[in-house]
Amino acid sequence: MSWFKNYLRSSIGMKQLMGVTGLALVGFLLVHMLGNLQLFLGQQTFNEYPVKLRSFGALLWIARVGLIALFATHVIAGLRLWQLNSQARPVKYQVYKPRKASTYGRYMGMLGLVILAYLIYHLMHFTFGIVDAGNSALEHNGLHDLYSYVVRGFKNLPIAVSYLVANAVLCLHLLHGLPSLFQSVGLRHPKHNSMIEKASLGIVTILFVGNTAIVLAVLLGVIK
Repeated sequence: MSWFKNYLRSSIGMKQLMGVTGLALVGFLLVHMLGNLQLFLGQQTFNEYPVKLRSFGALLWIARVGLIALFATHVIAGLRLWQLNSQARPVKYQVYKPRKASTYGRYMGMLGLVILAYLIYHLMHFTFGIVDAGNSALEHNGLHDLYSYVVRGFKNLPIAVSYLVANAVLCLHLLHGLPSLFQSVGLRHPKHNSMIEKASLGIVTILFVGNTAIVLAVLLGVIK
């Protein structure tokens, strides 16, 4: 098992681990967005959505634990990669002139920390009911009224703006992360690079439009 330990300690291993976990997390983000878009289908349909999820019982908890493990692994790999890069060049550049890296690509670590803070905030808001707690106990037709909770939450302008900004940061992170993960697992090739770039941009656009549409629909009174 020494080869495996060495692999995980290497920058290549960390990049590939980040790529695999990142791809799995993007899949979760798309499924999560589709679930949230049921808000447009009305109050009863949206309130029944978490009830359907809970009907999976143990499978739901397995999925939750797996998701936490994926996210934790992604963060740890990112921190380890940052450490390896710092060790590789202990003396900073006197003049730093990146040639190909995008602006957001050079700040992936910082963007990742903002996303981590957003995730904690999001869980405190809609999972644990700590943020905007006054609306967390609403009920409708015998069900937890998550629909009204979301609507009332996004009618609060500071909360709505925080979600819009966080989704923009997430998409900037993905604009660099998605093409990079293909490179990390050795799937980048001049013949396919254009397709990879377009597919990555398409996924990011879908996530941004889908997630922000909910917030904006509430702010504009489309969803009441």
